[in-house]
Parts: sequence; C-alpha cells; structure tokens
Amino acid sequence: MPLPLQTTGLPCRKGMRNEGASPGEDEKGQRPLKKAEEGVWIVMKKVLLALFALVLVFSSAALAADLVGVAMPTQSLQRWNEDGANMKKILEEKGYKVDLQYAENNVSTQISQLENMITKGCKVLIIASIDGTVLSDVLASAAAAKIPVIAYDRLIRQTPNVDYYATFDNFKVGVIQGKFIEEKLGLKEGKGPFNIEFFGGSPDDNNAYFFNGGAMSVLQPYLDSGKLVCQSGQTKMEQIAILGWKSEDAQARMDNLISKSYTDKKLHVVLSPNDSLAYGVAASLDNNGYIPGKDWPIITGQDCDRANVKNMIAGKQSMSVFKDTRALAAKVAEMVGDIMQGKAPEVNDTKTYDNGVKVVPSYLLEPVFADVNNYKALLLDSGYYKEEELK
Repeated sequence: MPLPLQTTGLPCRKGMRNEGASPGEDEKGQRPLKKAEEGVWIVMKKVLLALFALVLVFSSAALAADLVGVAMPTQSLQRWNEDGANMKKILEEKGYKVDLQYAENNVSTQISQLENMITKGCKVLIIASIDGTVLSDVLASAAAAKIPVIAYDRLIRQTPNVDYYATFDNFKVGVIQGKFIEEKLGLKEGKGPFNIEFFGGSPDDNNAYFFNGGAMSVLQPYLDSGKLVCQSGQTKMEQIAILGWKSEDAQARMDNLISKSYTDKKLHVVLSPNDSLAYGVAASLDNNGYIPGKDWPIITGQDCDRANVKNMIAGKQSMSVFKDTRALAAKVAEMVGDIMQGKAPEVNDTKTYDNGVKVVPSYLLEPVFADVNNYKALLLDSGYYKEEELK
C-alpha cells in the first residue's frame, strides 16, 4: 500500500507558502503579532522594568535602614582601636552598614556623634561611653526615635534608655589579679608582711569599681591582718583613681609614691587594674632605677596590649588579663542581628549591673589570665597577634 502523502513539515522552495501552515502563520509556522498584541507586550515590558526599578529602590532603602552606629571613646588606647575595628569588620560581614566614630575622650564630641547617628537613622547604637553618667539626654532622643542602645564594655548609668550591656566579667578580672598577688607572695601560707600600692581606673568608668572590688575581695583580709602594708595609706578609690586611664598620670603618681614612701623601703607589689596604668607604673620604675629580676615589684594588668606583652617578656610586668575583643564584638553583632529580627538578644546576667535607674540585661564573657608562660598559646596561636608585633 502506498504511503499517504505528508503535507506538513515539508520543506518549501523560497517564495512558496508552506502548505502545512495554518492560515495567518508565516512560512515557519509562526503567527505574526497583531498591532494590538504588540501594544500589550510593550506595556508589559514597561511594567516589568518599573517593578525591577522599584526592587532596586527598596533594596537600597533596606541597606540604608540597616545602618548601625558604633561610638568608641578614643583611638589613643590600643584596645579601643581594636574594639572598633573588630566591631566594624564583623558587622559589615553580616551585611550592615557601620558608622564608626571615635571621640578622643571628649564627652561633648561623643554626644554630638551620637546625635548625628540618630539623625542619620541608625537602627541600633553601640556605645562605649567616655563618661557613663552624662548620656541621659541624647539617649532620651534615641528612645524617642525607637533606636535600641547596647552599652559596650562600659555600663551607661543614670538612664532608663539603655537596653542591653555586653562586657566581660569585670569583677572576675579583679579577682584574677588579686589571686595572682596572693599566690605569688605566698599570702595563704602566712608569708609577709609585703608592701603594696594600689592604682584605680577612671572614676567615670563603672568598670573601674568592679575591677577594684574584685581585687579587694581577695586582698582586703591581708591588709586587715597586716600581711599587706600600703605605705602611702592610699587604698580608697577616690585616692587611687586615674582619670581617663592615662599612662602619663599613672607614671606621675608612681613617681610621687616612690619619692615619698619608698626611698628606704622595698616595694613588693603594685596592683594596676589595666595595662595603660601598668605601662605608666613601669616607666616610673625604669626612671627611678628599679631593675627587673632584682628589685622590680610585681605589677598586674589587663588587656594584653602589645607594649605590655613586650613588658611581660622583658620582666617588667608580671601578668595581664586577656579579654578577647574579637569575641566581644562577635557577641554584640549577634545581639544586633537579634534586635533587627525583632528577637530578644541572649543575656546571661539580669542581676548585677544596676545603672542607678534599672538593672540592665547583660551578657558577660570570661576573662583569661595571661603571663609570660602562656602568652604564645593565648595570643599568637589564636591569631590575636603576629610574632613580629611583639618584638
């Protein structure tokens, strides 16, 4: 039986109509668009382009809305430089825009910076305050704009408008320093008496009182028993505080203590709450002829600043307390993320940090003891410093 003739799909000579095409279709079997349909398609394209443009606009607005303000006290201390840099890096990695400002320990400057952050529409403010008692008015403005506030490492006081606090366990920092002195001098074994001098942090920094309180919780019984003796008689915070944590002021005070109380007595230990003060104390001892390994006293510290780690290696500082600012920045960035998503950030302390108006929900990280025996594992192996930075 002969096969039926196929008419569809047969090739046609140029100029001939495909017999298998439906009426209204071209030679390829495609129907040309009518003018009305062409108009609809043009309108649809315009609508799609407009929608795409709106997506871009709203995406830009979302990015602008995710601006985070970070207010740091000063660039003159290494730790605040690193805190600010770590915070900016981690927040930007999470997709936020960051307005990072340093106020060079000028309270008016910090207030102006915070006012500008509020005006710019920051969604969260992270504040390491210079003076934690003078921000009430500007934080009232933040609250009126519904901007949450995280106090960073330093508690902001005398205001209800601080939402969270992130720091290290500052009382424990002092305890670590006190226990180190207790152990090194053999105080538990009844050794003594030993001469000690005390330094305190800035009186406008709430942490200074926690550091001092932690250390004195260990050392006060030995002062009471006479195993520790303060030849200057200066043991109260109002007598030993160094405004602004300035190394040069600590150095000047140590010079004065040596000339008045230690021309004919041995100085065994200096309780310094942080590295900037310890650095000033060591400079004074250097200038007054003290020699490491001979008559150099025990000196405590905190922060593991580069210059102080070098002093530990050289025998000019006995210990420090390591507070990994990378971990603190990461925790605060996590808190920011929770706030942006409308969730309550994780806290682990709701009792300790009373700012005079409210107990501020807090997250406390653990401080770590550091000395010449473990600094390599703690600081170099972790990538906090490079070996060449400590030479």
